[in-house]
Amino acid sequence: MTRRASTLELAVLGLLHDSSLHGYELRKRLNALLGWSRSLSYGSLYPCLKDLLTAGWIVEDEPVDEPVGPGRRSRRGKIVYKLTAEGKEHFQGLLADGGPASWEDETFGVHLAFFGRTDREVRMRILEGRRTRLEERREGVRASIQRARDRLDEYTLELHRHGLESVDREVRWLTELITTEQQRPPGRTPETPTKT
Repeated sequence: MTRRASTLELAVLGLLHDSSLHGYELRKRLNALLGWSRSLSYGSLYPCLKDLLTAGWIVEDEPVDEPVGPGRRSRRGKIVYKLTAEGKEHFQGLLADGGPASWEDETFGVHLAFFGRTDREVRMRILEGRRTRLEERREGVRASIQRARDRLDEYTLELHRHGLESVDREVRWLTELITTEQQRPPGRTPETPTKT
């Protein structure tokens, strides 16, 4: 399975963990979850749903015909997808995997979106791994710019500078998240309200 497919699987299972959804609503929520820079097509969603059905991690609810008004035929209802007990278990297993794949650009945001359900140790491993990965990338870009500075025009240099500034911002943000996690009482997730 490709990294993109496994990321989509995690996102679909996570959204269905909250509530049963039909394809249109699921796609809408996935696009909101994945962010403004990525749009998910039905051509990606439905093969993923088919794979999840085959694996037994989700089931389809039988569609109920919807009445449309007096004297008109009813419309075919939408298929609603639900998470199975095995799907919930599989979702928990995916959340527990905080290895290098979860630090990558393609997967990090989806893991972060479900941090409220992720163990603290795994959250820390993902945040620290992501920060280390970005710091390594930043140093590689800096070294490459230094080596090629004489051969790059001013626009290419500006593009690299912009990229470095973006990485610097994300490293600072990750450092803040890590500090917050370290200060959080054990066993408390961001979704757990404090008792008064």
